[in-house]
Amino acid sequence: MNINWYPGHMKKTKEEIKNSLKLVDIVLEVIDARIPKSSRNPLISEITEKKDRIIIMNKTDLSDQIENEKWIKKFADDGIKAIKMNAKEKINTKEIYNIAKEILFEKFKKNEEKNIENENIRMMVVGIPNSGKSTFINNIAKRKGARVGNRPGVTQQKQWIKTKENILLLDTPGVLWPKFEGQTGLNLSFTNAIKDEILNIEELCLKFIEFMKEFYPKNLEERYKIDSNKTALEIYEEIGIKRGAIIRKGEVDYTRCANLIFNDFRSGKLGRITIEKA
Repeated sequence: MNINWYPGHMKKTKEEIKNSLKLVDIVLEVIDARIPKSSRNPLISEITEKKDRIIIMNKTDLSDQIENEKWIKKFADDGIKAIKMNAKEKINTKEIYNIAKEILFEKFKKNEEKNIENENIRMMVVGIPNSGKSTFINNIAKRKGARVGNRPGVTQQKQWIKTKENILLLDTPGVLWPKFEGQTGLNLSFTNAIKDEILNIEELCLKFIEFMKEFYPKNLEERYKIDSNKTALEIYEEIGIKRGAIIRKGEVDYTRCANLIFNDFRSGKLGRITIEKA
């Protein structure tokens, strides 16, 4: 499945990020723990590659706990500090600050030698749409400042936010890249980083069920009381019938059923699922 989606504001955001790098000490990259690889924008990674970074593995309450630990280790092996988080719960801001201060050891050492007492750390927050970036910022800043929504692209203006832990956050809109091919496009679509409205959600749902059959069959069985040994289409139709997603003459309403399944997955009702394995 090839997907093309590149709203005009995203090109502008790319330039804003590039121009704002000189203002910050560290890049905070918020990713979706269910798709740790696909939720990292390669264009932004390229732009910010010379800056120190901390990865915020967001939505770890929705992802597989075992896979979370594997991804933390994988990032560590690549020389990147990653922190597991659920932006809906209280975030340990001090932990983020201490990690950043450790990364910026040389800078603080020089400031100390010059008798400069500035303890502030400036961080740019980047992430793809629907990674939970705005919710994370509101949580860490202890306020309801940035607009939050479950639709991709809600945050569209640059914002500076001050926290109580000497952290200054530079918010940026969620940004994708022009073209997605193969599994990356599917992964972004599964998690709603790409708008459902531009997708063939029925075809997407079949592919999602195929994934679930292979890696999380028990989740399907427990949630929908079905036999996961059947074909993806048979499972799709059985879920539709069991959940009342039908139209006249008992025919399955595939669009309604797809929305039902994806709502279950995205809300965690289908269990803790990681699509990309470390």
